[in-house]
Amino acid sequence: MNLCQRVRPGVQWTLPAATVPGCQVGREPSHEVQERRQVVATPKPLPTDPIAEAHRHWTAHGWGAAADGMAAVTSLMRAQQIVLARVDEVLRPLDLTFARYELLMLLMFSRSGALPLNKIGSRLQVHPTSVTSAVDRLEARGQVRRTPHPTDRRAILAKITEEGRVTAMAATEKLNDTVFADPGLGDGGVRRLIDLLTDLRRAAGDF
Repeated sequence: MNLCQRVRPGVQWTLPAATVPGCQVGREPSHEVQERRQVVATPKPLPTDPIAEAHRHWTAHGWGAAADGMAAVTSLMRAQQIVLARVDEVLRPLDLTFARYELLMLLMFSRSGALPLNKIGSRLQVHPTSVTSAVDRLEARGQVRRTPHPTDRRAILAKITEEGRVTAMAATEKLNDTVFADPGLGDGGVRRLIDLLTDLRRAAGDF
């Protein structure tokens, strides 16, 4: 099995390519490309777990000390694809990506319904160009509008419109019902996962 390739067409199996001999490591796609990238879910279960198989290969190649870490990282990446596929199924009919949904919710929760573009970037932890792209898309659909900052002439605010609020609420109701209320881990599993990922994010300096 070539660890750099897909397990089968249509199912992307992500591995840390830099650790696999012979793999070519490309540049990470821009935030704009990531926002547009189609999320692919497994059409049906595989006969075996490819990550467990990769763990076996890692150990057989003498990388046993890193095998568990590889499996953990790869499982996180695949889990992200699975979750994003569920989210995308809900948001696509509303012509939203998760990035644009997050932006709408951030504005809706803000006191005035408006925030400077640079503050949006820092709150969502994304590059300024990604904020610009998302605001452009939302503004084109009448869900957000740009307005001058009342006290800082250099700053521009993104302000949610009534149409944006309606869309954000519709998306939230659907996500709550079909994804957030049941991520697929059970009550105890969800809490444990949150705690583990919070530790990982804290250790990485995320907050």
